[in-house]
Amino acid sequence: MDFDALFNAQLQTLKDEGNYRIFAELERQRGQFPRAISHDSAAPDEVTVWCSNDYLGMGQNPMVVEAMKSAIDNSGCGAGGTRNISGTNHEHLLLERELADLHGKESALLFTSGYVSNWAALSTLGGRLPDAVILSDELNHASMIEGIRHSRAKKMIWKHNDPRDLDRKLASLPANAPKIVAFESVYSMDGDICPMREIVEVAEKHGAMTYLDEVHAVGLYGPRGGGVSEEEGLADRITLIEGTLGKAYGVMGGYVTGSSALCDFIRSFASGFIFTTAIPPAVAAAARTSIAHLKRSQSERDQQRHQVAKLRAGLDAAGIPHLENPSHIIPVMIKDPVKCRQLADILMQDFGIYVQPINYPTVPKGTERLRFTPSPLHSDADIEHLVHALTVLWKRCAISHAVA
Repeated sequence: MDFDALFNAQLQTLKDEGNYRIFAELERQRGQFPRAISHDSAAPDEVTVWCSNDYLGMGQNPMVVEAMKSAIDNSGCGAGGTRNISGTNHEHLLLERELADLHGKESALLFTSGYVSNWAALSTLGGRLPDAVILSDELNHASMIEGIRHSRAKKMIWKHNDPRDLDRKLASLPANAPKIVAFESVYSMDGDICPMREIVEVAEKHGAMTYLDEVHAVGLYGPRGGGVSEEEGLADRITLIEGTLGKAYGVMGGYVTGSSALCDFIRSFASGFIFTTAIPPAVAAAARTSIAHLKRSQSERDQQRHQVAKLRAGLDAAGIPHLENPSHIIPVMIKDPVKCRQLADILMQDFGIYVQPINYPTVPKGTERLRFTPSPLHSDADIEHLVHALTVLWKRCAISHAVA
């Protein structure tokens, strides 16, 4: 059997639909973010990155860089194995204490990524709690969906950010069934923020556990960067808070926080923890430095919000359609996969602006977009250049100046 032919047939379908993804070959330069060297012959040698999830530029912060380098000098590169066998390092424990403190929880548990932490935690909770039912917001991330599916627990999907629908769904379940309400704080594609207080109150009313994904909020919201749950004063009422080290903290890895019993339960039963090599000590040290800094410093968050507001104002003045939301994420709606790819290519080649088109399956078909994430390190001149480039393209491509 010609397996390559089978692979290529499906890849061709993806290309015909306009959903085939092409990755730009970029090289980050320490201290130069959001600038990056481009190895694409059709693009300028240097481009400005506008779609990074390194939201605060902490991956370039000198203290974070030095912490990683120092830890490599002290401990070498790798962790040495899985945490269960030979890979638990002092830096892992220090980072878990930092994370537990960040969210005001008793304990924390590290994973290799935010995807893995969601997949492992939800699959373990749903799979090990007898007769558990997981109630999932309909726009939850793929990692949460996969974790729920893998758990084989009964699941119910509730309407996005709709506490009333959640209430109805919870009321329909047996009172003695373990119920897990899974939702996100900031939804990364539309940039909307959940009505967290109402969701928590509905869950408490029905005795349900709350599972909150804060990956696009940690470091960015709350007086110490604890996320929307900290900003809203709700962290102590949420059973499990999950987050990432790979976005606002600028490194990599994922984690969950909660009670000591909860974290020990996941540590003891989650295959995604037990059988995976631990993150390198140097990564843990860099993440801990980043978290500790953002607990004390507000300047990065303030400057980011200033630049977000400035870009929104510039887009409004130019009539460029973007989804209104209260977060740091600015989606410019294109609603066509081919046109979205074309615009991204022109921005890269003609203007030195790198933004990756967002299309299916990340977003539903017909809602394709360019997703911009201003950072504290984007200058006013960068913003003016981006708005100018988009204005030129909108006129050139005759794209509607309104979101349908």
